[in-house]
Amino acid sequence: MSASAHAFGPPSKLLMLLEGRALHELGAFVAAMPLLSMAPRGDGHPVLVLPGLVASDVSTRPLRSFLKGKGYAVSGWQQGRNLGLRPGVQQSMVDLVEQMNDSHGRKISLVGWSLGGLYARQLAKMMPDRVRSVITLGSPFAGSPKSTNAWRVYELASGRRADEEDLRFGGHLSEPPPVPTTAIFSRSDGVCAWQGCKEKPSSIAESIEVESSHCGMGHHPAAVYAVADRLAQPEGEWQPFDRSGWRSLVFPDPHR
Repeated sequence: MSASAHAFGPPSKLLMLLEGRALHELGAFVAAMPLLSMAPRGDGHPVLVLPGLVASDVSTRPLRSFLKGKGYAVSGWQQGRNLGLRPGVQQSMVDLVEQMNDSHGRKISLVGWSLGGLYARQLAKMMPDRVRSVITLGSPFAGSPKSTNAWRVYELASGRRADEEDLRFGGHLSEPPPVPTTAIFSRSDGVCAWQGCKEKPSSIAESIEVESSHCGMGHHPAAVYAVADRLAQPEGEWQPFDRSGWRSLVFPDPHR
């Protein structure tokens, strides 16, 4: 655990029970496609989408399909279920980032859901010359590993302690990457404490709040729109998310 990690507990049992709404959020994603079509198109740069704990590329298929439709060269992580940093996982991700960067001749954006977002941040710290931006979805990088309701699952799946931090993989989790970074979080997240999923604001870092479950964040309409909006920014011209107009009704002020 990073020395700068804050002490707060995991979400309540009630919020954990409410994670079942993720199925309804998938239905809302399908219903919102006409509105989501208004999200800005991309410039074709490569995007790597990393799944959460015990999830696979199947879980990110709706998001990846949407981003492909917006013109991006999108890839899943191609390693089956995400069971933590087991032997070979880190190197396979590094190899994939290098391969995508080399084959497209452009920096890539990393989008990570939950544990996948932790990987995205660390990869960007290791290879900032190959990474264009990072977007995390409900990723608990700023708190204790035990401020989630999934730490026991992580230990069982990975065979590692939840508070075991390998500084060779990008350094301390809480330290922000040296590239434009957006942390999407929800105060009603039933798996990860929302306080640990917020980024320290800076000239290249921000947080965007959505009203979503944890398990549905990767296909929640507001989160998907925010991802598309952030990816569509011209390289080297990053600006904070614009909450004016109708967006103020959908995206709460994360500093409230």
